[in-house]
Amino acid sequence: MHTSVLLTAAATPAGPALTLRPWNGGDAAALIEAYRDPQLYRWESTPMESEADGLRWIAVQEEGWAAGDRLAFAVLEAVPDAPPRLVGNAVLKGAVPGKPVAEVGYWTAAWARGRGVAPRALQALTTWSFDTFRADGLECLELLHQADNLASCRVAEKCGYGFDRILPASPPLYPLDGHLHLLRAAA
Repeated sequence: MHTSVLLTAAATPAGPALTLRPWNGGDAAALIEAYRDPQLYRWESTPMESEADGLRWIAVQEEGWAAGDRLAFAVLEAVPDAPPRLVGNAVLKGAVPGKPVAEVGYWTAAWARGRGVAPRALQALTTWSFDTFRADGLECLELLHQADNLASCRVAEKCGYGFDRILPASPPLYPLDGHLHLLRAAA
């Protein structure tokens, strides 16, 4: 998989256009800034306190692109007269030839919540995922989140990912019950 993939989401009345591109080392400072949000830190299990932490996390994302099994995108918004600003992350996991199911995930930086960033980024990722991997057998995308993450539930449903079932907690990695949402490829 080539790491020059760029996805876009159009501007809306609530927010500017989005670009989704693979993460790179230049994103470390913005990543650390996003992780200073206690709410994001609650949902994500990776410590992110220093530039070294950020660069390690980005290296894992780059390794995922190289292996083709974890395709993570920095979500950036256009800012007039300034460089694009990091507003989130969107990821496709496990889309490998012959496997009918893959997983999507996302997070949104605190300063970008409530402006439709997560649904627009998820929709761009979803469309690209089916367009790119359907011929290799991708039939369904899964979206998992903790049961108490109501915002993620709303994003999933807004993007057509129907609620499938509750997943029981599995501590320590998954300390709370989760929700599984599914979206099947159009026939």
